[in-house]
Formats: sequence, C-alpha cells, structure tokens
Amino acid sequence: MAETGARPDYQGRAFWVTGYRRGELRPVQVSRQQLAENGDVIVETLYSGISRGTESLVFHGRVPESEHARMRCPFQEGDFPFPVKYGYANVGRVLEGPSSLKNRVVFSLFPHQTCFRVPESAVVPLPDALPPERAVLAANMETAVNALWDATPRVGDRVAVIGCGVVGCLVAWMAQRIPGTRVLAIDPDPDKAPILEQLGVSWRAESDGRDDYDLVIHASGHPEGLETALDLAGVEARIVEMSWYGDRPVPLSLGGAFHSRRLSLIASQVGRIAPAQSARWSYRERMALALRLLQAPELDALIHSECRLTDLPSAMASVTAPDSGVLCHRVIY
Repeated sequence: MAETGARPDYQGRAFWVTGYRRGELRPVQVSRQQLAENGDVIVETLYSGISRGTESLVFHGRVPESEHARMRCPFQEGDFPFPVKYGYANVGRVLEGPSSLKNRVVFSLFPHQTCFRVPESAVVPLPDALPPERAVLAANMETAVNALWDATPRVGDRVAVIGCGVVGCLVAWMAQRIPGTRVLAIDPDPDKAPILEQLGVSWRAESDGRDDYDLVIHASGHPEGLETALDLAGVEARIVEMSWYGDRPVPLSLGGAFHSRRLSLIASQVGRIAPAQSARWSYRERMALALRLLQAPELDALIHSECRLTDLPSAMASVTAPDSGVLCHRVIY
C-alpha cells in the first residue's frame, strides 16, 4: 500500500496466461510516487490488440525453452511457459506525466492491463488523424515495415505474399502501393478474399503456377507455405521468411531448383531493425512510421472481432484456436 500522506496507488486488472489454454484477470497496483523524478508516465488503457500468431504460441505453451529469453516482450511479467503476463499492442491515454503528454493518446508495447506505469520513452503519441481504435494494429504494422525493409522490394517487382494474417495483409497492402508491382496474396481461406479486395490486393486460394516472382514473402506460419514459396521464386529471387514456428520442426526441400535458381532465403524478425536501415533508424522512429502508415482508413478491414476486457479469458481461447479465422481481435476497456 502507498505510504501515509502519499497519493494513493491506482487499482487495476491485468490478463495473465496461467496454463495451457487458460487465462485469468489479476489485480494490479500502479504506483503514483516519484513519477517526474523517474521520468515515468501512467497510462489508462483504451484498447489492446491480440497479436494472434505470437500470443497463440504463448497461450498454448509452445515457446521453446531455448527461446524463453528472446521471446520476452518489453513489459512482460512472469516466465514461460506459465504463469505469464504477455502482450504488446496497447493504446491508452496518458493520465499522469509531463505536460507535453498529459491526456495524449499513445501506443506502447504493453500487455493487456487497465492501467500501467512505464518510462516516458516507452510511449509513442498517435498522429491526430489516426483513430485509437485502429492503432491496435501498430505492432503488426511495425513487423510488416521491417519485413519490407528486409525484402527490399523494387519498382515493378512481381511479389507473392503467402499467408494472409494481419501481418501478411499489411505486407501485401504496402507492396501493392509501390509503382508497377504485381502483387498476389495467397491464402486458402476464402474469407480473406473480401478483406484483400478492400485493400486493393489480388487474392488466390493457392499458387497461380507461375515461377517468375522476384520476391516471395512467407507469413503463413505453416511449413507447407515455405515449400510453396520456393516453387514460386524465379531465378535469383528473394524469399523472406516471416513465420516463427515455435517448437515445430520445419522440413524443407532444398534440392530441385533451389541451387540452380540461386535463390536467397532471408530471415525477418521485428526484434532487430533490418540491417539496411539500422544505422539511421531507431526503434522509436520505426514505430512512429508504423503509426503514420495506419492512417489509411481501409485498414479497418483487418479488425473484425472484439470483446470487453472482462471477457478476455474466454475470448483468448477462441481467438487463438487454429481454426478461428480471426485476424486482429480488439479488446475494449
């Protein structure tokens, strides 16, 4: 409890993964003491988003022991596999802090929690034209930006994106905006077709049989999709692997045309800024760019599921189920 005479702490709740496909809301106290001295802010959450790919692995206890340290999110509490407080798509309003941030709506890489305290440097204000409801996509957009930095798409490139989760859709949407590109998004789920149509991207349920793609980006999370990527790639093409498979082994046929076509297989992971940009871009600048890109209203199509925080323990099980079909799920506070 706060000391006598000191300002009382904020009382809140946070979502914890407590076991295999189990979660609960737990009480938290957020101290208000010595904010200015420590350079901290207190944020009241408005919305958070479930990053379905990664949070599915966490909720199902499938983070390999070798990756426990690297998989930690910035403000995680607890340790893998359970119990753990995990998440990184938080949109909130600054309750207390410097006057330049007071009452500003900000994005931060914080888990699902009603109120929290972080360093001022951990929050990035939203552009005025970005609705807070859409800003839950910011972490996904940051991942997509980094992938395209790794991919180095060129004017006129023939681009295939395999796997149309939120990140795959964002990659395809941005690639489509490069002049002269021919972009095809591949996903077996027919429900993705109208979403990609709203984003202005062509969709197919399976490969179009061509093998002349300059750039193939794999984001399906399924090893079979990476095999498809190899088949689509043209001579000296680039294949960017965005999927993270947790504890699943990934067999890959590197015979056949892999060597004769001189293909490049490139790993992309948002935890490091793409090498071509790292000398000039900070993580904060990359996040600010992601927020600016989210001002496009058509991106609302990627959010088609939501719940109240009180329903998150049960909703997480359905959202992260392998057959859920959910893109971005938004939590309302």
